[in-house]
Amino acid sequence: MINLGTVGTGWITESFIEAAKLSGKLNITSVYSRTEDKAKDLAGKYNAAHYFSDLEEMAKSPKIDAVYIASPNSVHFEQALTFLKNKKHVICEKPIFSNTAELEEAYRCAEENGVYLFEAIRNIHTPNFRILKEKLHMAGPLRSAILPYMKYSSRYDVFLQGEEPNIFSSTYSGGALVDLGVYPLFLAVGLFGEPKQVTYYPVILRSGVDGSGTLILEYQDFVCTILCSKISDSELPCEIQGEKGTFVLEDAAPISEIKFIDSHTKESEILSRAQEEKNMVYECIKFAEIIEKNNDQEYEQLKEWSKKVLRVTEEARKQSNIVFGVER
Repeated sequence: MINLGTVGTGWITESFIEAAKLSGKLNITSVYSRTEDKAKDLAGKYNAAHYFSDLEEMAKSPKIDAVYIASPNSVHFEQALTFLKNKKHVICEKPIFSNTAELEEAYRCAEENGVYLFEAIRNIHTPNFRILKEKLHMAGPLRSAILPYMKYSSRYDVFLQGEEPNIFSSTYSGGALVDLGVYPLFLAVGLFGEPKQVTYYPVILRSGVDGSGTLILEYQDFVCTILCSKISDSELPCEIQGEKGTFVLEDAAPISEIKFIDSHTKESEILSRAQEEKNMVYECIKFAEIIEKNNDQEYEQLKEWSKKVLRVTEEARKQSNIVFGVER
């Protein structure tokens, strides 16, 4: 078993811990919070033997082989380097870093220290993603894809009252595209590859980040439209449309249902299978297996997907003059 530490005490960290336990491959030994009491409480809740409020001390600990980082986006890079330099594998919650310069430097550091660096993005590791990728040919030549991920955030209510939560802050590298848009974007890159051209139409908030937006990805023979928002909701399904048929996905993440509708017969077929409710378990298993087997081939594919996604979001932000605090 791989001994795992966690950084962060939010709901996403607890979800990952529960999935890690379910995987049977990751042993939670340590947790970190800037506040000692919070670290102690989280450790007690999940029976972790050690808790830290000093990141450097945790990074040097022989009690962990790998760390999961779920802190504010802007500090991912600095924290990841701290662990990589101490020869710990790093699993960093999406979005992995603020820009491609940080990503390349972190990959260099990981290689230099003989460890792996992963981006935690749950939907591309699920069985249903693999099914979709394997069956994509059923649609024939692709002609359009529409991939929405729009969820009204309760933090927006706080924002409207004059505060600036991390996710709506340029200081903390926030915004709808990097927070929610990355789910359908990883889906697009994983299925279709890197687009030829990117155009982004955001709704810019007073904090300088996007509350919502429409991302256009241009491919050789079709266009993929990604809708993302943290200031409005949508009940729209995802669709991938080809000349022979259309795939309808209930959601971009966790891809709970995939239906294929034949263009000629109009008959529909459910292709998806039942998945674990704690769907982060699949990424836990994948990362652990790559570490255990030194599977550099799969690791390189994941690296390429993260690079392509970050190049797209960076270009979209550049077009829209969305500048993060770490870039000023």
